[in-house]
Amino acid sequence: MMTKFKRVFGIVLDSVGIGEAPDAAKYDDVGSDTIGHIGANYEGDFALPNLAKLGLSNIRVENPIKRVPVADPAIGYFGKMSEISAGKDSMDGHWEMMGLPVTEPLGFFPNGFDETLIGKLEEFSGRKIVANKPYSGTEVIKEFGEHQLETGDLIVYTSGDSVLQIAANTAVIPLEELYRICEYARSITINKPYRIGRIIARPYVGTKADNFTRTSDRHDYALMPTAETDLDRLKAAGLEVLAVGKINDIFSGQGITAGWHTTSNHDGMEKTIGLTDRDFTGFSFTNLVDFDAMYGHRRNVEGYGDALMEFDGQLGELFPKLNDDDLLFITADHGNDPSYRGTDHTREFVPILFYSPGLPANQSLGIRNTFSDLGQTILSNFEVKGSEHGTSFFDLLK
Repeated sequence: MMTKFKRVFGIVLDSVGIGEAPDAAKYDDVGSDTIGHIGANYEGDFALPNLAKLGLSNIRVENPIKRVPVADPAIGYFGKMSEISAGKDSMDGHWEMMGLPVTEPLGFFPNGFDETLIGKLEEFSGRKIVANKPYSGTEVIKEFGEHQLETGDLIVYTSGDSVLQIAANTAVIPLEELYRICEYARSITINKPYRIGRIIARPYVGTKADNFTRTSDRHDYALMPTAETDLDRLKAAGLEVLAVGKINDIFSGQGITAGWHTTSNHDGMEKTIGLTDRDFTGFSFTNLVDFDAMYGHRRNVEGYGDALMEFDGQLGELFPKLNDDDLLFITADHGNDPSYRGTDHTREFVPILFYSPGLPANQSLGIRNTFSDLGQTILSNFEVKGSEHGTSFFDLLK
């Protein structure tokens, strides 16, 4: 196998969109702009020098991100991608990146789940269910957490995404029990009429409403990929596929040769940086979920900005660890504008930045019409045949 790059490192900045997508009106997301609005609204000094050097503002040179200068020249390749999947969930975005767009809409439950499903969950768990409607994850435990401590009832809720989430204080519902209930919920919601994208275990600790805190033991139970993905294709070709963060959950372990749970964005980057010391041929795939879970959904501009700056600093630690035959890309899976109305994901373009010390760079990758172009590009490097979705832009990386 002849490859230009021995190792490809991919980092998904979960929810870091870069402006409304062409079909934003369909999702009621006109005007959303996650990173643009953070740059404009963050109070205090805001700087992303390493992302700026890669060409982050070059992606939108006509409307650069405030306080993120256009690079001249950029040390990276820069562009943006729009999504063709029928939703704006993490699962949709990641599957599409890896050559499997989600064309059949998932199930959404703006009024909560029906009595049949709730009844099955209550019967299996032996616990009553409270909440059962769309909620912010922090607000639902603030409202129902003390009740749960008193009664042991399960807190079940959803959001604007295709999710069924179960929050449990581990003092009354041990982690193993929570996971077992979520596994059952996954087993009965695979097909219509539910077809829920993800069942999410949301453990937390604390003794009263003002000190409840979610832990890092969250676990996502996604639908199994409905067909082969680019991860499967890489693995079948004998390449290593390394998963950092919730990548393993999103793909239900399919196509992955080794994986690492993470406790935070910082931990995810530490593990990714550490993998540069590993001698392998293949693809390392990282998701940094805190941008979305901790700041986007909570509409916290300041926290989101702080997290971006922390990532940028760690990116500066990663750069010198890369070899000439390493390729790094940075992208996102959807938007979650912390200055926008509501608390849900936003339909946006996502940035795409490529870098290798062995490349001359400073070139636009343009606007890609599907996230699947990304997977096709990775496969092109390793000379592995892809799906019918997407078009490789590997020839631009020269």
